[in-house]
Amino acid sequence: MQSFEDVRSHVASRWPLRANEPYLISLELKTTEGRKQGVYLAEINTDDGAQMLRFSTPIAPMTSVDAARCLRFNWEQRIGFLASSDLDGEAFLQLCENRRYSGLDEHEVDRVINELGVLADSLEASLLAGQDLT
Repeated sequence: MQSFEDVRSHVASRWPLRANEPYLISLELKTTEGRKQGVYLAEINTDDGAQMLRFSTPIAPMTSVDAARCLRFNWEQRIGFLASSDLDGEAFLQLCENRRYSGLDEHEVDRVINELGVLADSLEASLLAGQDLT
């Protein structure tokens, strides 16, 4: 994968897109037992101008999470990190992963989408007593 358009083309061939903007797409990943998880892919630029792909998925409103627990989770992760971002005007805990295009192929894009989506959905279920927000 060399560009966001390569990613868009691949993802759209595998999942219906919920959002399809110039540098942002989203999809709905079916996880377990009828649950689903929204996954967003966006192009971002590093400080040195390199283009990267950000995978992100919302977990829960920030009002329902313990910051110390989130930091412990970040320390233990091999893939993904927790961050806060606004979603419809509300601060939301997000699970994210940033990747350089040079290291991505179709298999890796699918793997990151599935791994982050399933992990985020299980975190959402545990933090929100089984609710399925996204």
